[in-house]
Amino acid sequence: MLFGLAVLSALIWFGLIFFHGWFWQAGPILRPEPPGTSPADIMPDVTVVIPARDEAESIEVALSSLLTQDYAGRLSLILVNDRSEDGTGALARTLPDPKGRLTVLDGADPEPGWSGKLWAVAQGVAEARRQQDANSGYILLTDADIVHAPEHISTLVAKAQTDRLHMVSEMVELQCESLAERALVPAFVFFFALLYPFAQVNNPKSRTAGAAGGTILIRRDMLAEIGWIDALKGALIDDCTLATCVKQAGGRLYLGHSCLARSIRPYPNAADVWRMIARTAFVQLRYSPLFLVLTVLAMGVVWIAPGLIAAFGHGLTRWIGLGTWLVSTGSFVPTLRRFRLSPLWALTLPFVAIFYTAATIGSAVNHYRGRGVVWKNRAYTEAIPNDGRATPAATSATTSAAGAAAPEQVQTAQVPGGRG
Repeated sequence: MLFGLAVLSALIWFGLIFFHGWFWQAGPILRPEPPGTSPADIMPDVTVVIPARDEAESIEVALSSLLTQDYAGRLSLILVNDRSEDGTGALARTLPDPKGRLTVLDGADPEPGWSGKLWAVAQGVAEARRQQDANSGYILLTDADIVHAPEHISTLVAKAQTDRLHMVSEMVELQCESLAERALVPAFVFFFALLYPFAQVNNPKSRTAGAAGGTILIRRDMLAEIGWIDALKGALIDDCTLATCVKQAGGRLYLGHSCLARSIRPYPNAADVWRMIARTAFVQLRYSPLFLVLTVLAMGVVWIAPGLIAAFGHGLTRWIGLGTWLVSTGSFVPTLRRFRLSPLWALTLPFVAIFYTAATIGSAVNHYRGRGVVWKNRAYTEAIPNDGRATPAATSATTSAAGAAAPEQVQTAQVPGGRG
């Protein structure tokens, strides 16, 4: 039995390393274009929509970084103050805005069937449409805790125009300073890339769709084609739901890492990371107890079994387990390098996998206790698990959790800095 488990784990890792979009590599990084290399002479209009609820600690620096963008085209910002109680809206209105780029919109109570934050996004997009009827240019969806380099929007637009893309999304740089962040945040990025190999997302022939909510630049005409933000109504994992809608409509996606945008939202303690995972993990499993059980089993086979077999197996079984453990550990090293951390952190990966599995179980417990998805002190107990698929089918929990997903499977997930 132990030998069979060792072989199974080894075969899974063989498939992941060689036939799963090279997820473990560093991945594409969107960098600024050298001056004069962009083929576009006309810079299209860009409207930035920023939902914000109780973001007083970060709103000034985040908005200032957008107000000072060096974008040559017409740039406007719409901050939707989602009924904040900490003065977020008032702080935003006091920021210097010499070019008149900023509109601060006080959000209304959400209508039935909407999550609060997605409803704020919908109001911002509706205001963008009111300000400009023509479905030309782009809308940039970002968060109130993201700081943007001055050339960021220019770089996003240049990428979209150069490669004729309908949507450009980036995994922004995540804060990694506290012990909990160093131990747990790089693994989140690693697991995300495993679930959504960037090469597959960016391949128009693949059905795999994914996005990172911190930065999403989308063409207005594509957003109109899929039905605007109303197409996401009920979604709690809305960034990847949006990507799924775009790809199903024939749109071309780009997903990569950013070196021009970073999140300043801290996760100082393990409990903060736990809450971030547990917030939507059971939603991703479509509230299925069966998928939860399969997820736990898959996590054990892929992440925990190789190390245990290497430690307690005998003969050939031990060597297979050791080899598989070395491969799984080594696959994490490129992600650690991106976070400028020692490769020795890779040795903690099985324990991190246990933490993530436990948080997923905790997400299910929260659901059955009636707490649902909790965000900014609001619980969504009756949320619709809308993932944007035209003909929803149950996502394989085994492949979703372990990352051994079929290349043609459309999936959804939540990212730190996302707008769930």
